[in-house]
Amino acid sequence: MKVIVTKDYNDLSKKACEYIESQVNRKPDSVLGLATGGTPLGTYRELIEGYRSRSVNYHQAYSLNLDEYVGLDKSHPQSYHFFMSNHLFDSINIDPDHTFIPNGKTNDLVHECERYERLIEEIGPPDLQLLGIGQNGHIGFNEPGTPFGRETHLIDLAESTRKANARFFPSIDDVPKQAITMGIKSILKSKKIVLLASGEEKAEAIKCLLEDEPNEGFPASALKDHDDVTLIVDEQAYKDA
Repeated sequence: MKVIVTKDYNDLSKKACEYIESQVNRKPDSVLGLATGGTPLGTYRELIEGYRSRSVNYHQAYSLNLDEYVGLDKSHPQSYHFFMSNHLFDSINIDPDHTFIPNGKTNDLVHECERYERLIEEIGPPDLQLLGIGQNGHIGFNEPGTPFGRETHLIDLAESTRKANARFFPSIDDVPKQAITMGIKSILKSKKIVLLASGEEKAEAIKCLLEDEPNEGFPASALKDHDDVTLIVDEQAYKDA
């Protein structure tokens, strides 16, 4: 695992942007694995700026998102469909038909998980997968205890994850209790993985990631079994490593 320590969140976002832009410039029809949440927001702002000022072209690119809440319509302000449109897709020239996110509103969740995994194989796997890391080590919505061999699946969200995401909802009671997520095995199919971590609240997770052996109690530790992982971490998140 390659580790890049940046001064702060802004520098982290710029560095992550450089990786993604380099991938797309090198291979215009790249498949990008994308994440949601607070951590990649700066990266997406930088990508939009790069599209506008550096003429980075996403017209041939594809995207596969990690996950989606169960029960939220695509138009719901907290759905990841809405998040990606609002924070990235609507501001670059990616073809909407090239963007893929699990359907959390489906009547057949099991079938949707199977369909999405087939999609990963048919369109991808991602040339570059962008990831964040939860305080409990989750990647995507793969909570502690998720088998490393799982592909796209339905997950019951840990209370700690729901509390962490409650800031985006009127109250924790409004946070969905389930999600569809790429499994750890799905994520590890990616050719290159870029993991982002920012802020003091992620310091313990980064310490565990770098020091502990792979174990299913800490999902991000599975990344140690991948051949091409770059951790981009700011000084606050790296302080205990």
